[in-house]
Amino acid sequence: MFILAASTASYWPFVVLAVSVAFIIIAISKLRMHPFLALVLAALLACLLAGKDTWEVVQKDGKMKAMSSLVGAVEMVSKGLGDAARDIAISIALAAIIGMCLMESGAADKVVRRFLAFFGEKRAGWALLWSTFILSAPIFFDTMFMLMVPLAMALRMRTGKDYTLYLMAICCGGTVTHSMLVPHPGPVAVVESLHLNVGESLVGGLVIGAITCYFGFLVSKWLNARTDVPLREKGGVSLSDLQGISAKPESELPSFFWSIMPVVLPILLISLTTVFELAHEGAAKGAGWGVAMVNALGGEEGFAAVRAWVDFIGHKNIALIIGTLISVVVLAKQRGFGLKKVEELMGPPLETACMIILITSAGGAFGYALRQAGVGGAVEALAKDYSLNLIVLGWVVTAVVRVAQGSATVSMLTGASIMAPMVAGGALGCHSIYMFCSIGFGAMCGSWMNDSGFWVVNRLSGMTEKETLRTWSVQLTADSVIGLLVTLVLSKVLPMV
Repeated sequence: MFILAASTASYWPFVVLAVSVAFIIIAISKLRMHPFLALVLAALLACLLAGKDTWEVVQKDGKMKAMSSLVGAVEMVSKGLGDAARDIAISIALAAIIGMCLMESGAADKVVRRFLAFFGEKRAGWALLWSTFILSAPIFFDTMFMLMVPLAMALRMRTGKDYTLYLMAICCGGTVTHSMLVPHPGPVAVVESLHLNVGESLVGGLVIGAITCYFGFLVSKWLNARTDVPLREKGGVSLSDLQGISAKPESELPSFFWSIMPVVLPILLISLTTVFELAHEGAAKGAGWGVAMVNALGGEEGFAAVRAWVDFIGHKNIALIIGTLISVVVLAKQRGFGLKKVEELMGPPLETACMIILITSAGGAFGYALRQAGVGGAVEALAKDYSLNLIVLGWVVTAVVRVAQGSATVSMLTGASIMAPMVAGGALGCHSIYMFCSIGFGAMCGSWMNDSGFWVVNRLSGMTEKETLRTWSVQLTADSVIGLLVTLVLSKVLPMV
């Protein structure tokens, strides 16, 4: 009776939000519950707290069916989980395979070496920053850090200094990509929640992310000057092995073109769909370049025929399949592996991807439950009453959840679910790419000991917990704030891009 009566109060959705988020925090951090189970139970709790008498649930035949409050709550959680899995599962699995192939074939090592050769050893920090930023597009952060930290250690041995700078450059490039670029699970889920064009999210994430990385590197240099982390034999990489890693002959590595192609080509294909979409919109409005592009392809009919193929190969799943096939061929050719060996190597990364898909889909179920409980509408009303900047609000909501429970992906899912109704309702006042970015940067704020990334960096780099707090935690928080400021400025200068 209390729930049903209270559900009519305007503040009740905030109670639902607070209770369900508190449950996630306690379940994961105190009860050591697996995030998948914690998120599913939190979603069920949110639906039950919503206090609805009946739920209208879409059936397999597309018809709506009214269900009781209890059974309907279970069905709504299942629907939210299924919808999220449909949107992200293929992308995450393919990204895991590409990442494995880049490492096993030596392609990632090749890209880093070319960047070092371009920037020079004196600017090795910049080389690590930009090579990590580009390479980590399809690679999960912990995997990317495992790949890059031996190079940072080797550079420290070679130069005798700047180990903190090398580590923070890797962290800066890798975490910005993790929060800003599809096909990472958090950005994929936010794109789906905000109904954002994937190509636009890639362009926006790359541009705003790159600007943030540039200024973030200045923070890395400042941290390097105040915290000198010594090189310690830790993290599964012995100092005696580093000489072999850095001295590996170029002949054992694939060419730079084929090394970087599995990453760059999917991004280009996905972005191409956006170019065609903008050209079509421009032609409809009489814009010169849009009309010229349509005419160059034989008018409306010819343009439509070409666009159909571009939309197909530029679909995120097809683009990643193409990138996956290239990476598999490069691996097989470079290492002389047969299909059986390649298939064996795919097992572990796909197992990891499956766990990420489950957790992310459970987060989608939680977000869906919050929307059904009216949390998004309540936050929107609060923002209007107090004239809150929605971009800042999206960052704050995501950052609070991130600091509280540790997971960047979970915080992005929660932030996107709360802010999505406002974006859909047109209350944002600028392009939704800016909300996408504010949520992504909010998910980077305040990483500490409840974040698995904290411990990955701590264990593999050889830093102490105090050193990790003084470097990693400060770097990510600074990047988060810098990213928010860049997003705010661009949203005012180029509101509708």
